[in-house]
Amino acid sequence: MILDTCALLWLAQGGGKISPKTLQEINDVPVVYISAITGFEVALKHKRGKLRLPATPQDWLAALVEHHDLSVIPIDMELGAAAAALPDVHSDPCDRFIIATAQKLGCPIVTADTHFAFYDVEVCL
Repeated sequence: MILDTCALLWLAQGGGKISPKTLQEINDVPVVYISAITGFEVALKHKRGKLRLPATPQDWLAALVEHHDLSVIPIDMELGAAAAALPDVHSDPCDRFIIATAQKLGCPIVTADTHFAFYDVEVCL
């Protein structure tokens, strides 16, 4: 499964809006992914004052990835092209990268964003 940026932030806060069932799945699956674009989103939110962190975004993300044993999927040209080729239901480029990543990996996305359901991906929360 792959976490969208909001799901990662909720996980960092102990669960937030993530259902107990999905939290259990996050603990049980062999690997939980995040997209490298999530680092960009977190850092941008922090820079704009929309997200307070106890450390720099880089240090906070590194600690979170290590603590939750997350696997970071890098962005490459293949994912960029796949994200651009998605139908124009969702205009957020970061979310498009996350959707394209989930499609490539064949895994569900943990998100509360209702736009994700319009793509060929499984969504859970």
